[in-house]
Amino acid sequence: MVRKGQEWIIGFLLSLLAYTVLFYANEWLTSHLVYGLGVNWIYLPAGLRLFLTLIFGLPGALGIALSSFLISYLGDFPHDITTCLGVGLISGFAPYLARIFVLANIKIDPDLSDLSLPKLVACTLIYALLSAGLHQWWFAVRGLDESGSLNYLLVMFIGDVFGTVLLVALIKYGLDLLRHSRAA
Repeated sequence: MVRKGQEWIIGFLLSLLAYTVLFYANEWLTSHLVYGLGVNWIYLPAGLRLFLTLIFGLPGALGIALSSFLISYLGDFPHDITTCLGVGLISGFAPYLARIFVLANIKIDPDLSDLSLPKLVACTLIYALLSAGLHQWWFAVRGLDESGSLNYLLVMFIGDVFGTVLLVALIKYGLDLLRHSRAA
């Protein structure tokens, strides 16, 4: 039996590792779809951010935040701790804020047992708007490239929505394949 502390650590580590792996896989798969620094037309990790925070809550948000901070600091962003810390915190806590809003206003059970397609669409749109808005605000505050413009905001929003939809579709397809292979 997993204890509460162990559950917290597992959620944190799983979120940190899964987000890091999917970030680099997305970078490899969609490098030709990059619009600007931190902005992509299809961003698969957006869907993972949403699911990890819906499933694990705060440990998921913290795992994503640490992963995103390290990815930003060691990657293409300026090697400025403040900028990268903000990117990490927004990456982890935009979906966590969406989770809080959704659980309180859309009435989704914390174990996601009643997650329907309309509720998933609402979660995705709320999360994508929060994430894109907060990221672009931070990029503008930190003076990164042309970030902070309406174009960057829209592309990031679209990329987060497309990435979430594609990730959900891939997970559903994988589960369907698994179900069919077990039935055979």
